[in-house]
Amino acid sequence: MMMNRRTFSAALLAGAAASLVSTRSMAAAAVAAPVKARNVVLAHGLFADGSCWTEVIGRLQAAGLNATAVQNPLTTLPEAVASVQRVLERQDGPTVLVGHSFSGMLVTEAGVHPNVAALVYVAARAPDAGEDYTALAKTYPTPPASAGIVFDGDEGRLTEEAFLRDFAGDLPEAKAKVLYAVQEPFHKELLTGKTTVAAWRSKPSFYAVSTEDRTINPDLERFMAKRMGAKTIELKSSHLSLISHPDEIAALILEAAGQQKS
Repeated sequence: MMMNRRTFSAALLAGAAASLVSTRSMAAAAVAAPVKARNVVLAHGLFADGSCWTEVIGRLQAAGLNATAVQNPLTTLPEAVASVQRVLERQDGPTVLVGHSFSGMLVTEAGVHPNVAALVYVAARAPDAGEDYTALAKTYPTPPASAGIVFDGDEGRLTEEAFLRDFAGDLPEAKAKVLYAVQEPFHKELLTGKTTVAAWRSKPSFYAVSTEDRTINPDLERFMAKRMGAKTIELKSSHLSLISHPDEIAALILEAAGQQKS
């Protein structure tokens, strides 16, 4: 059967479109497959320090992984990113970079490091390159914890009431009070920084949404996870899922490290 010019052109365009979709699909599939890694670098967010990863670290070590928690200075975004980069430089091979809460900013920026094989976001910020995260967050209802931030000059922290109720709401009160006691203040300038790259656009990404989160809106977490095409799990948890659900968080990290089947 003879095709006229219009039919031929339509067939040609359809073929080109199918080829483009196929190419994009293959690229996405390549990005989605994590490289096997034995190193994990974990970064903490606001109102915390590196010890918040203790429960997860023990589980990763038991699985044979080398885990290192970064002590985020919580001063400026460039200084916080540099603290992660220094730890990444020490790793001897493929590494999973994990961030909780604010440190999703650090994962997004420092995650382009060649040692990083995959990214894990735990109830974390996940901005695009140059994106104003504060403006993005304002498109969702404000989470209750925001009202509990107080400042001593340029240093911010959560009140004890807000920490126990809105940050660590599903932890035993005694444990939450210990975490409150070691809360690390953050500098106002830290919140003004913007990422210049988005590592999740080129690295396999995983996201743990906290459905009971009162520090970052859970629907905002879902939006960011979906936008990056991350393998996503949802946990009925406060903002501190890394402490209240360490088994699930460790399992997600192991999956990102190519050490466990999905």
